[in-house]
Order: sequence, then structure tokens, then C-alpha cells
Amino acid sequence: MKRALITFAAVSIAVLLLVIGYVGGRHTPSSSVPSVAATSKAQDKKVLYWYDTMVPEQHFDHPGLSPMGMQMVPKFAGEGTDPNIVRIDPATVQNLGLRMAPVEHRVLASVSQVPGTVTWDLRQAITVSARVDGVISQLDVRAPYTTIRAGEPLATLLAPEWDSALAEYTSLQQAQSSDAKALRAAARQRLDVMGLTDADIRSAHRGSNGGITVHAPAGGVVTTLDVREGQRVTAGQTLMTVNGLSSVWVEAALPQAVAGTVRHGTPVTVTVDALPGRDFHGTVETLLPDIDTMTRTQRARIVLDNADGALSPGMFASVRVAPASGEAVPVVPNEALITSGAQARVIVVEGTGRFRPVAVRTGRSSEGYTEILAGLQGNEKVVISGQFLIDSEASLSGALDRLDPLPPQPASAASAGMSGMHMGDQP
Repeated sequence: MKRALITFAAVSIAVLLLVIGYVGGRHTPSSSVPSVAATSKAQDKKVLYWYDTMVPEQHFDHPGLSPMGMQMVPKFAGEGTDPNIVRIDPATVQNLGLRMAPVEHRVLASVSQVPGTVTWDLRQAITVSARVDGVISQLDVRAPYTTIRAGEPLATLLAPEWDSALAEYTSLQQAQSSDAKALRAAARQRLDVMGLTDADIRSAHRGSNGGITVHAPAGGVVTTLDVREGQRVTAGQTLMTVNGLSSVWVEAALPQAVAGTVRHGTPVTVTVDALPGRDFHGTVETLLPDIDTMTRTQRARIVLDNADGALSPGMFASVRVAPASGEAVPVVPNEALITSGAQARVIVVEGTGRFRPVAVRTGRSSEGYTEILAGLQGNEKVVISGQFLIDSEASLSGALDRLDPLPPQPASAASAGMSGMHMGDQP
């Protein structure tokens, strides 16, 4: 009996201790007990303060939960006080496979391939019009895009005004008095005003129907034909338009970033699919002062010699623009850039396991590199692989909100993209 009482007492005491331990464990806040790692580290280094990684600017003198309910971490002496620095253990950096590259100074290749279209050289366009009222009695050119030679007959007009002027001039041919000669000179001047040449006058005398034949002022192609045989025309009305093919224009569509590097005299090489293996060399004559509202491109006019008529208006062309080489500029690999909205930034390596996000202003891109206009000096090292992990950590710590502002963009640089309005222009 005595042994049973002792056993019961021992079991009761054990159960009571278990209950006390369970209740005590539930009511002891785990946040007040530092982790073994934190305690060990705190013993090695002096803790300056505790902070929440979500709100690093708030400092506390004790561990535990922050007002946001996040577990706070210690800030140790000797780690630096720059809140914009992101620290990652070197072993973690190696495991993540982060790759770095130095900021280089390079001369970016500016050669660009842009589309273009072959058009008529409008300087060779000639309009053939009626000088007086009349009727087209005969039309020698009956279809547009007919090739003609200089002096070739185009049409014959019956014009009473021409007939009366010719009759007056002819009747005074045998005049001997000074007054009659003066009248004859006035009649000849009247014929000149009507557009009749000596050849026209001779052909009118030879013709049986009294009509006047209009001849081609130059060789080329009849690009527009605005009348038909038997049609009545009025003075000043356009009969047809003749355009030469000895030279053609090529209008290239330049992105604004390319147009900014193009000037009068910039050399170009033009190729067309219809003539494989053949290159046409020329220079930019001018940049047209308007921007296409749909494609945001600016047209460059290029004049090409076309003595053999190989190039025809309407052909699609590929234009290779090669501006003169510029000076070396700071560049970073394209993979190093982190773009969010209108802002671009890179992750600069500050030392072993230490990184800093830096806002940059970018310029032209070529051959896998992008020009840095502001933000870097040119002697830094940037992260080109895995930088998005560091950027995410910087965003959590608020470092991105505290990026140093870039200096104002110079007016000359701001207008470089629109320098083609004078201009020639993209990037």
C-alpha cells in the first residue's frame, strides 16, 4: 500500500511538470529569444541597432517583432552605415553564379540598315500644258509610262487663237516699212508668249489641218497623261508630265536615334532585291523636316545616278547608313541594364559581397553594348548575370527609393534626337 502511494505521487509530479512546461512554452514569446546564430554573431560583434528589412530607416534597441510584424535583424558594427548597399554572403554569390563585367570605353559602331523606297527625281519633272484654249485633234502618246525622246511629237492642238496669231505674223512677213516691221516683231513676240517655237511655226505652215504639234521638251517617261484625243482643253491645263530617269531618289526611313547621327553628305550603300549583288553608292542629300506620325521615323533623301535605268521608282530598297566614327564613350553590356518604366539602372560591384543599384541615362546601342550618358564614371564593375536577385533585395530594403538623382540632361543632348529637324535625326 505504501509503495502504491509513492508510485502515484511520482506520476502526479511528472504530469504536473509536463503541464507547467507546456503552458510556459506557449506563453513565452519566441521573438524574445534570439537565434543561436544571431546570439553567436552578437557575441562576436557589437550590435548597433535592430531594424526591419522592409523599413530599414527605423531603428530599435532590442530584438523582436517590428511594428509591421516582421522579425527584426541586427545591424553590427563594422558593416558600414550606407543603407543603399546590398550585402550578400560571398559563398551565396558564388552559388548564384553572378557574373560581372567592367564598364568599358568603346567607339560604338553606327552602321544601320534601314528600309527605303526608290522614287522619281522630281527635279527632272516637266509639265506639258496648253498655252491657249483648243481641242486635242491628235494624241501621239496614248498611255502613261511611255518612254519618249526629246523633240518627239506628243499631241496636236486645234486652237483658233494660235491660228489668228500665225496668220497675223505670216501676213507681215513681206512688210518693208518700219511700222510694219514693228508690227511683225510684236506678232512674233505674241507667238513666243503662246509657247510656239520656230519649229512649231514651220510645222503649222506645213500642216494641212492648221493644228499645232506639241513636242517633248526632254526625253524621259510620261508619268501622267491627263487628256484624251478629241478633248477640249483650256489655257493652263496640264496635258501630261514627263520625268527623266537619269537619276532617282531613294527615301530612307530613319529611326530618330539613327537620324540624329546622319547629316548632309553621310555615305550610304543601297541594294534592291531585283538586282542581287549590285550596290549603288551615294550620299544623303537632305533630311526631310517632318516625322512620320505612325512609325516615328524621319525620311532621308538620297540621290543615285541611274544612267542605265536599272532602278525604277517604286522599288523597295535596303539602305546601309555609315556615319563617321565618333569618340569612345562609356558602355555596358546590354544584359547589365535593368529597365522599369522610364528608369534604367545597373548593379555596381562595391566590393566582396557588396552591391549598389545606380540609376543611369542610356544612349545608343550597338553590337551588344549600350552607351551610358550619365550615372557611371567608366571605371566601375557591373553585374551582368543574376542582377535581378540583387535588384529585388534592394527593392525590399528601400534602396531603390533612395537612388541618387541623375544630373539634368543638357539641352544639346535633349535636342539631339530632334537634330534632324535641321537635321537629320534614331536610338
